[in-house]
Amino acid sequence: MQFIDLEQDTWQAADDALAVPAANLLLTSAQWRALRDAWPAELPVGLKLANDEDVEDIAAELPRFALVALHFPKWTDGRAYSQAHLLRARYRYAGEVRATGDVLVDMLPLLQRSGFDTVVLKAGQSIEAARRALGFFPAYYQGDVVQTQPIFGRATA
Repeated sequence: MQFIDLEQDTWQAADDALAVPAANLLLTSAQWRALRDAWPAELPVGLKLANDEDVEDIAAELPRFALVALHFPKWTDGRAYSQAHLLRARYRYAGEVRATGDVLVDMLPLLQRSGFDTVVLKAGQSIEAARRALGFFPAYYQGDVVQTQPIFGRATA
C-alpha cells in the first residue's frame, strides 16, 4: 500500500468551475459527465466518487479512469469499503483505488483487503504506525479481493 502526500501528488482535483481537459485531473462524477465526450482518450483522468454514489453507474466507463478516489466522510462510515470491493471483485478494475477523507491507521488492514492500493491518511496519522498496522495480521481465514480462496480448511503440506 502506498501513502500519498498531497503536497507531492501528481493528481490534482479540478476546481468547481468546469475543468479543461488536462493530464492527471481528478474529477467529480458531475464534472466527468459534463466533460466525458470531449475528454481525449490519451489523457489520464481520475474520478472522485462520493460514498453514496453507485459504482454500477460508472462501471462501463471504468477503463477510462486511471484512478478512482473513494471518500470516507467519517471513519465510521464504511460504504467506500463496499465500493472498492465492487470495483475490484465485480468489475475487475485494475487502476488505482485511493482512500481519502477520514482515513485512520486502524482502517488500513481492511482497506487493503477491500482493494485499496493508495491512501491519503487523515492529518495527524503516522505513516510509521500505518505501515505497522499492515503487518498486524499475517493471514486471514476468509478470502479477500486479492486472496480469493480462504486458508481455513486448506490442506497443508
